Amino acid sequence: MKIACDVDVLAKEMSVSDYVRVVADWGFKYIEQSPHIRINPIYKHPLFSRDCEKEYKKALAETGLEISSFIGIYRWSGPTEEERRMAVANWRRLVEIAVNMGVGVINTELSGSPNDENMCNGMWYRSMDELLPLFEKENIRVEIQAHPFDFCEFNDETVDMVDSYRSDNVTYVYSSAHTFYYDNGIGDVRHMLEYAGDRLSHVLIADSFNHKLNYRYIQNPSWLNKRGKVDATVHQHLPMDEGDVDFEVLFETLRDTGFANRQLKIGGEPIICVSYFGFPERMDETAPKARERIERELLNR
Repeated sequence: MKIACDVDVLAKEMSVSDYVRVVADWGFKYIEQSPHIRINPIYKHPLFSRDCEKEYKKALAETGLEISSFIGIYRWSGPTEEERRMAVANWRRLVEIAVNMGVGVINTELSGSPNDENMCNGMWYRSMDELLPLFEKENIRVEIQAHPFDFCEFNDETVDMVDSYRSDNVTYVYSSAHTFYYDNGIGDVRHMLEYAGDRLSHVLIADSFNHKLNYRYIQNPSWLNKRGKVDATVHQHLPMDEGDVDFEVLFETLRDTGFANRQLKIGGEPIICVSYFGFPERMDETAPKARERIERELLNR
């Protein structure tokens, strides 16, 4: 099992070389490369100039770190055909970048609209039909996660969509920060992880509040989200035990299901990633602490 650190908040404040060194100083061996303005910007065509690639490879070589995975977020679910076609082109370029960097895993979202669910569902399948032969040819594992404000926010339904392809190249990501969207506020972590079963290849670790509980959030105007369309969704990526997610059950279930020792045919070992976005000023403390807990809980270190 690879334990990675998502560098999203670091990349907003420092250079590629600097955040690679920081992650190494925190004791991680792997980086999850989230959308980056110079590499794989969200929704836009990937960039990654020769200079940027050279800088990244040099920093990795000097620290001994590796990239566990890229995150690609593109409108491959439309809802318009033009958006979908552009997203497929973006995907093709990101696969080229991943192969060139020796990375066999791309973590992604459905990236549709909750206000056009059926159209986005069809668009996603159209894109997957086009791209799966490329993923298979290049030996890339593409991991799908449901996300708040997407055409599907639910754990079980997204697992079923992943499983419908019956492909070792397509697996599932569980993001603990999205737990309460995954089952409409119940937060039954054990059920969701067990339902994903062997299709689960990647877990994102962060805490969040249960938005379904009274007064966790006070939103104005008061009718927000009650007029038949989703106007906004809210969640956090907090350090563990600062929200409502049951991490005792989460780690217990990962142990019970053998996640850390799972054998995957494509993309190497399963990945668990510290995905903290809130309070970057505390990351020096919270990120290493999270790594240590993951090692203790799943690797008996």
